[in-house]
Amino acid sequence: MDLRQVFATNLRRIRHDRKLSQERLANDAGVDRAYLSRVERAVTYVGLEIVEKLAKILDVDPAEFFRKPARTGARRKGG
Repeated sequence: MDLRQVFATNLRRIRHDRKLSQERLANDAGVDRAYLSRVERAVTYVGLEIVEKLAKILDVDPAEFFRKPARTGARRKGG
């Protein structure tokens, strides 16, 4: 999983945990909802200024967006 996908997955998870719509988060961050959608789908890169805004709005450390998810289950050999 590349870093853009890690960021997208974590952003979407955190936003859902906070029960915020894309529209609301985009509005609060001062970005277009379509842009936020592209970020959450890992279609586009996000700048550090936006990372900082999103972290403040979602009340998380910016590093939280870049944590790789814990692996669940054992990987099967030869499968």
